[in-house]
Amino acid sequence: MPEMPEVQGLVDFLRSKLLPPGAPAATVSDVEVLSVPVLKTAAVPLQELSAAPVTGVERRGKFLILTAGGVHLVMHLAKAGWMRWSDALKPGRLRPGRGSMALRVRFAASGDAAAEPGFDLTEAGTRKSLAVYVVRDLADVPGIARLGPEALDVGFGAFAELVTSHRGQIKGLLRDQSVIAGIGNAYSDEILHAAHLSPFALGAKLRPDEVQRLFDAMGAVLDSAIENAAGRPAAELKDSKRRAMRVHARTGEPCPVCGDTVREVAFADSSLQYCPTCQTGGKLLADRRMSRLLK
Repeated sequence: MPEMPEVQGLVDFLRSKLLPPGAPAATVSDVEVLSVPVLKTAAVPLQELSAAPVTGVERRGKFLILTAGGVHLVMHLAKAGWMRWSDALKPGRLRPGRGSMALRVRFAASGDAAAEPGFDLTEAGTRKSLAVYVVRDLADVPGIARLGPEALDVGFGAFAELVTSHRGQIKGLLRDQSVIAGIGNAYSDEILHAAHLSPFALGAKLRPDEVQRLFDAMGAVLDSAIENAAGRPAAELKDSKRRAMRVHARTGEPCPVCGDTVREVAFADSSLQYCPTCQTGGKLLADRRMSRLLK
């Protein structure tokens, strides 16, 4: 799932293509919906985006937002969605089908170029959760309206209050977009590993020094990931994210810090990874039904 660093990387990449310094902004020429369920709004017609110059590309949490003609095209890539950019799309509209294509956005050709550039939103797998909204007010997107503070904007005092008032596990807290925006399954694993904390630890029971470690790790991991994504084309972001992971999706591999074997706890539709030596005092975590350390 693309998380805040990768979405920020996509924002930076799209800005370089659509709002190049010293050159006119790109103009939307067409928006094609190729998978009807992907579009979650109907009040604002897609046509209001067409023939309008792009005025902004930004991010809120894990939402990617393109603004043109006073209208926001809001995209949430969910678990298996991604963006593919082309400097020269083939002419002609596509036929909606059952493949991975969900949405195509074209921009008017500029300069000496004969072909139109643009991007496709795609989604792998059969479980479709990629979502697109066309709105005039970002507050009309339910997910944005519910967002908590951005992970890198929240101060330590506010963060400590959020953590110590949370009675659940800190893994869930970090992933809860209404508490802290932008962190998902992958980076919560990485943050907890860097903080030397168990994903099953309860927020309300963390010591002050553990809260400080968690806060520092959150900033360090996300700053490093954003730096890693900066300047990369969209096609490279997913692979560069995978290469940078220390424990997430590394089950069975040695921990790069201590050499212990990275372990996994599997759930119905996701899993977490952790290092027993670095995070749980050498003990193995039980499955979700037990929610405690194995003896």
